[in-house]
Amino acid sequence: MLVDDPLGGTVRRTVLPSGLTVVTETIPQMRSASIGAWVDVGARDEAPEISGASHFLEHLLFKGTAKRSAAEISAAIEAVGGESNAYTARDHTCFYERVLADDLPLALDVLGDAVTASLVETKDVEVERGVILEEIAAAADEPAEVVYELFNRALFGDGPLGRDIAGTAASVRAIDAEQIRGFYRRHYLPSNLVVAAAGGIDHDEVLKLVREAFAPLRPGTPPPRRRDTLPKRPALLRVAREDTEQAHLVVGCRTMSRKDDRVYALGVLNNVLGGGMSSRLFQSIREERGLAYTVSSSTSYFGTSGSFGVYAGCAPENARTVRDLIIAELEEIAGGGITEEELHRGKKMYQVAILFAMEDSGTRMDWLGRDELLHGELMSIDEDLARNDAVTMDGVRAVAADILSQPMTTAAVGPFDRGAFE
Repeated sequence: MLVDDPLGGTVRRTVLPSGLTVVTETIPQMRSASIGAWVDVGARDEAPEISGASHFLEHLLFKGTAKRSAAEISAAIEAVGGESNAYTARDHTCFYERVLADDLPLALDVLGDAVTASLVETKDVEVERGVILEEIAAAADEPAEVVYELFNRALFGDGPLGRDIAGTAASVRAIDAEQIRGFYRRHYLPSNLVVAAAGGIDHDEVLKLVREAFAPLRPGTPPPRRRDTLPKRPALLRVAREDTEQAHLVVGCRTMSRKDDRVYALGVLNNVLGGGMSSRLFQSIREERGLAYTVSSSTSYFGTSGSFGVYAGCAPENARTVRDLIIAELEEIAGGGITEEELHRGKKMYQVAILFAMEDSGTRMDWLGRDELLHGELMSIDEDLARNDAVTMDGVRAVAADILSQPMTTAAVGPFDRGAFE
């Protein structure tokens, strides 16, 4: 498949006989190249007893193969001035590199070797177990991170979407090397993988390099995806008492999945509510009342559900007032919608953010990988912007009335108990 993107280069997609999908965007004027291996497995695919396995593998695949040691993997990319990293999400895992276009053969060889032929040795599991436990402990010391985990657990319960991506300290201590190797064998299969590349590249050259670098992958059928079991009703209040100088709040609700066309209208609404210093919440809570230093809103989408949340950091004695002001603003928009000026600004913010980001080959690679793996389609930037531009006042008002009229969930971290909000 070939698509000419008026705002970018030429996008091409090929499915290899093994089932592995390769998507590329050739932008001749770029001298850099970004590549990513996107695996269709994440924290939501783990049984409770192996919670954290995907994140564990993210660490382990850089620890060594028969071809390269851990030091040689990192040195190979850094020797050409490149960058290499990875992350785990609830529904996918991504390993990516950015190099000069001339160094693409080396980068793809290193990436393919790490993703397909990692040894996952027991000694490395033990070393990384300690690293991950430290990572979990560090996150527990960051109240801004803790409050979002509380929020997710309140919305999605103890099911796959509600669990911490890194697992718990108990699950990380309990999981053994053979369980991790089994998870690796079951999920890292050609049909479960997308390789995306963007920048000063050639599609046919990428195909040739991918065939060689990812040849060790064994064909197979991945396990069926675990069901996203959700509580019938989200919990309305979760509080973690911590001796912090500032209270951290997230107020929000469940939304639609990423496959719902209304995500564009909700995106505009999100910009109006908490997308910058001119947003309603920033003006109302910080500028007019001086009750918080930080106020912003955000959305997250998954295959079956999603979330909308407003984050605020404030003095503990102001936490309830700030929570009530957030809810009042959401209720007002749910009942009355937004103005024409806000509609225009919300759409323009989305457009500019996309166009600014697309000047980077890494963002373009990320766009390709996400579209193919998570949406099952390749949408041009021009088409995406057209969908944003097509958002109407009626569409925003409808999604505001539907989403923001729900009872709002509050997650809070600070030197107080539930009684501070009840």
